[in-house]
Amino acid sequence: MVTDVARLVVAAPASGHGKTTVATGLLAAFATRGTRVAGFKVGPDYIDPGYHALAAGRPGRNLDPVLVGEERIGPLFAHGAAGADLAVVEGVMGLYDGRVGAGDFGSTAHVAALLAAPVVLVVDASAQGRSVAALVHGFRSFGGVRLAGVVLNRVGSDRHEALLRDACEEVGTPVLGVLRRHPAVAAPSRHLGLVPVVERSAAAASSVAALADLVAAGVDLDAVLAVARTAPPLAATAWSPSCVDPVPAGPVVAVAGGPAFSFGYTETVELLRAAGAQVSTVDPLRDEALPDGTRALVVGGGFPEVYADRLAANAPLRAAVAALAARGAPISAECAGLLWLCRTLDGAEMCGVLDADATMTGRLTLGYRDAVALTGSSVTPAGTRVTGHEFHRTAVTPRAGAAPAWAWRGADPEGFVSGGVHASYLHLHWAGHPEIAHRLVAAAAAA
Repeated sequence: MVTDVARLVVAAPASGHGKTTVATGLLAAFATRGTRVAGFKVGPDYIDPGYHALAAGRPGRNLDPVLVGEERIGPLFAHGAAGADLAVVEGVMGLYDGRVGAGDFGSTAHVAALLAAPVVLVVDASAQGRSVAALVHGFRSFGGVRLAGVVLNRVGSDRHEALLRDACEEVGTPVLGVLRRHPAVAAPSRHLGLVPVVERSAAAASSVAALADLVAAGVDLDAVLAVARTAPPLAATAWSPSCVDPVPAGPVVAVAGGPAFSFGYTETVELLRAAGAQVSTVDPLRDEALPDGTRALVVGGGFPEVYADRLAANAPLRAAVAALAARGAPISAECAGLLWLCRTLDGAEMCGVLDADATMTGRLTLGYRDAVALTGSSVTPAGTRVTGHEFHRTAVTPRAGAAPAWAWRGADPEGFVSGGVHASYLHLHWAGHPEIAHRLVAAAAAA
């Protein structure tokens, strides 16, 4: 099959140039004009897709060749862009920054090539003059992507803008937009990036509206749409969550959500439902009980360290989770979920499912991991090989031995498997391993 959705990739020379500002602003500005838009993010990012979703009015999705395989990028794009007039793909880091030691594999350029999409380069021009021409020329000449134009960000004055435009004209690169410094569109950040939308919904909506106005005023939207329409038809059959075999029993699977547990891929819930689960959301900051009939629990990433006192205060839900685990029900917990299942987090009482304690540290642990399952669980059989992602500033100290979940080169065995519980720092994209959904729902039905 072929998808002919107009599309473009928003890239930058490095992090911090304003990709999220431009990508989210484009989505919001076009949506305001009545264009049906879809937003995507390259790489294992949970926060930016939340802003894309707010701007576009539909789920934001990730495109990560490392986690799901490059053969699934086109199909996942076609699935997420179905019914859209325009797709905007926000890049990660610098245009050619891929997985360490693997060239540009997993980079923005890699995904742009897989989608045959033109690239718009966002450049922080606040400290640049004519030298911007050398930078733009270098990025246009290096590699095989099609750089269709630039958006100049943080421009200081009319004179500065004229200088930059002349420089880009020298190297034959169209300037599609110029954005001035504008504090009203800044989003707050903390130790793992921007504050997620779910934690500041009203303020986030105001920020996205301001971005729409900023981009509409400073970017030639018609020229951007014309660039996006130069993308050729993409030969890709849309991915479908129905790729997973359904379990007929239809057990209730609770999925943690809310401000403390906002990290998750859209496809996870889609796959659980396709596998036959009745998915119900539980907010550990608000709900004092698991949904009626809960037979399994999925807890993704987030910021439990920010809400440790409130999580500790919800003793009824902590007890319900501990009781669910004691019955042998399947529980899949990633990163933040791992911390919540511990005895304590920075001294605050958690669920006590795992005989371990978690603490914040000053060290950032970040990177892709090629892992093998050391212990069979409701998530994977022993020996299963996966590629996941770690991103945290915490440490977990076991008090008593438990079977480890994973092993990967250069690290000690990691995570916990105990009864039906699988808890680990490793984030997985289930679209790359759809059998996880079937396995977990089947275990829930049998529990």
